[in-house]
Amino acid sequence: MTFRLLTTSAGTKMGKTAKGAVWLDPAKTTPFEFYQYWRNIDDADVINCMKLLTFLSMDEISEYARLTDSAINEAKKKLAFEVTSIVHGSAAADQARQQAEDLFGNAGRSDTMPSTLVDAGQLSKGLALLDVLAAAKLIPSKGEGRRLIQQNGIYLNNQPVTDINYQISDKDFVDGEAIVRKGKKIYHALRIK
Repeated sequence: MTFRLLTTSAGTKMGKTAKGAVWLDPAKTTPFEFYQYWRNIDDADVINCMKLLTFLSMDEISEYARLTDSAINEAKKKLAFEVTSIVHGSAAADQARQQAEDLFGNAGRSDTMPSTLVDAGQLSKGLALLDVLAAAKLIPSKGEGRRLIQQNGIYLNNQPVTDINYQISDKDFVDGEAIVRKGKKIYHALRIK
């Protein structure tokens, strides 16, 4: 038995992102990242993916196919929810959808976003942001973290971090929480323990 290769409208294989393949295993690609992958696919690929990867009726897919311009985002949301629900279950899909709505409609904050606890004692002395990013697994290495900071790819509380030696302290926290953003779409909460 063979299956048709899933390709983009440009003819390239789907499933490759800047950090590698999109995995079905939630330990390798979280349900939120999986949801976001489908939420952000090219407009031209949405309907084809709906046809191949969901159990939506062809009539419903035809309705989504009529959407144009910014309205196509509704089709992307539906695709992301349906595929995530099939792979990870409806509860995980609901949580991923809610987290996306919270993050992108609530200035980068969500109750369900990934978080890392930061020790209050270490924080009072100053804690290297690169160490925290590595502990939170937001960066694979400090070298990669330095590169991201130099390219304005790390934000702390919606402000770009420009100092590769930045030390976070309690002044960076509001109500015991600070929000780190990596790139445009990866959000992570730092919480004081």
